[in-house]
Amino acid sequence: MNEAPKLNPLIPELLCTSIKTSVAFYTEVLGFKILYQREERRFAMLERQGAQIMLDEFKPGDPGSWHAAPMEAPFGRGMNLDIHTDNVEDLYARVQASGAKIFLPIKDAWYRADNIDLGSRQFIVLDPDGYLLRFSERIGTRPTQSNQ
Repeated sequence: MNEAPKLNPLIPELLCTSIKTSVAFYTEVLGFKILYQREERRFAMLERQGAQIMLDEFKPGDPGSWHAAPMEAPFGRGMNLDIHTDNVEDLYARVQASGAKIFLPIKDAWYRADNIDLGSRQFIVLDPDGYLLRFSERIGTRPTQSNQ
């Protein structure tokens, strides 16, 4: 008997227009691995360095395709997923080489968390359906210096 994969407490499920295109982007460009698929349902469960995401091809009229409003591109419309990575610069170079649409070029950012700032080197890339994927690598902490 196969062992069930370990699943995170929170896993976003993103509707996509083409499961084939999305799985190729996430695995070949971003380095995710397929945990499992249900090809007959056009569904894939992916993982990258502990981050997990589900991709589900939008099937108009299918009662199993959950959506609260009409689906219009870009599907992401402002939601961004922060995905931590060990080497953001290597991933950024791979994403650039793929020709994927960079929404925010790589940069360092500091975000206030009470009395300290959390440092992050990050970039944002758009997936094939317009979801904003922010890949970040922690670069340390410092005493609060801003109102971010």
